[in-house]
Amino acid sequence: MSATHSPCAAPAPPATRASAVIRCAGLFAGAALLGACSLAPTYEPPRMTAAAAYQETGAWVEVHAAPSAPPGAWWESFRDTQLNQLEVQAQDANQNLLAAAARLMQARDIARAQNAELFPQVSADASHQNGRISSNKPLFPPGINTSYQDNTVGLNINYEIDLWGALRNASTAAAALAQASADDLAALRLSTQAELATDYFNLQATDVQIDLLQHVTGNWRENKQLTEKMMEQGFATESDIDLAQLSLQNTSAQLFALQGQRKQLEHAIALIVGANPDNFALPATRTFDAQPLQPEIGLPSTLLERRPDIASAERAVMAANAQIGVARAAFFPVFSLNAAAGYESKSAAGWLNAPNRFWSVGPALGLNLFNGGQLQALSDLARAQWEESAARYRNTVLTAWREVEDGLSSQHALNLALGSARQAMSAAQAAQQQAQYRYAGGLGNQIEVLQSERITLSANTAQIELQRQNVINSIGLVKALGGDMTQGTPAR
Repeated sequence: MSATHSPCAAPAPPATRASAVIRCAGLFAGAALLGACSLAPTYEPPRMTAAAAYQETGAWVEVHAAPSAPPGAWWESFRDTQLNQLEVQAQDANQNLLAAAARLMQARDIARAQNAELFPQVSADASHQNGRISSNKPLFPPGINTSYQDNTVGLNINYEIDLWGALRNASTAAAALAQASADDLAALRLSTQAELATDYFNLQATDVQIDLLQHVTGNWRENKQLTEKMMEQGFATESDIDLAQLSLQNTSAQLFALQGQRKQLEHAIALIVGANPDNFALPATRTFDAQPLQPEIGLPSTLLERRPDIASAERAVMAANAQIGVARAAFFPVFSLNAAAGYESKSAAGWLNAPNRFWSVGPALGLNLFNGGQLQALSDLARAQWEESAARYRNTVLTAWREVEDGLSSQHALNLALGSARQAMSAAQAAQQQAQYRYAGGLGNQIEVLQSERITLSANTAQIELQRQNVINSIGLVKALGGDMTQGTPAR
């Protein structure tokens, strides 16, 4: 239910019109001063208690999120030209990134549209109408012309006085969601960069393992042929041939599986860079010499400033806080100022002459008197949505700290494991060489040679796998730190 009042409506004597215009102009001038109240809670980002350093006890400090800095080209630290080219291609052609960029544009457009509600709405209209009134209409005087013409042109102005801050809070919420969308794009870009680098180095490690298995398969094929000749000479048995055949088939099966895995990795990279998997191919490599990245770790408190997903979650909390103000404002009256002016005539001749002018200006008020508890439900909903967004923010921060801790602990464990794997590889190679010498000199047997080759293959595969895990873990650590190799304070 609403009521309107227009004390400045025409017609009126000239002096009265002048005073009315002055009076109503004062209403418009004071409207901006009236819109100074906000029913939203005073905004503060959710507080999180951060440790003074990772994996250490000591002083604890209160911190809150700040907008994230744009991540750098951290993958260039690998000094791999092909990876650099793929990363650039992904930034330009990845369809998920393009979709996220479009979502950001939508969010900014929504924010601009919402902000426009703070300003007066001006519209113009014009009409020409011919009509006829029934001559048999009750109480219609006889002899009156029943045909008529109505020509109108006018300007309308409507301005809602944001007395309770509903429009400003709605604009604040839309702007915060637009910033959250920008942070979501940055987070997706970082995730895409990390996913591409991970698949790329997985592909390289797979290539090295394929090359290793091809070499071993060739050796065991020659070994089988040699065993068959030795059997013809009476120096080997049928079981020796079966054993050689078993080893050959096992490595062949592993080789086929790795070749299929390589194809899948190649297809995954094609998708990331926006290419058609049908005609996308990367050359095979025979070496895996990538070294793990060594980013500056910084302090747990600085992580809140480095990760775009944390910044996005914090902006969502801000938007929810502003929506509480919007919901609360719905309980109060809506004030607006309305004005109209123009010309209206019963004929086109002299349509815009002074006697045909009309105008009106005045305030209006609208108040929802009964809604069956709807406004209270919407207010409670806004509060619950704030609680949800705050919990999501805290969980995002805790997850970020956990990811960094996981990356650091894995880095330490993998470095130790890789050192042991290198020693195991050296020992396996020495044992294989001794077994081959003994077999060639007639002091060993086929089983001993095959066993030493299996051990060497296993040790070599384990070393490559640990190297791969170490590089991939460092990529995950850079991602967990927000995607910048140098930002932040170095860890103690």
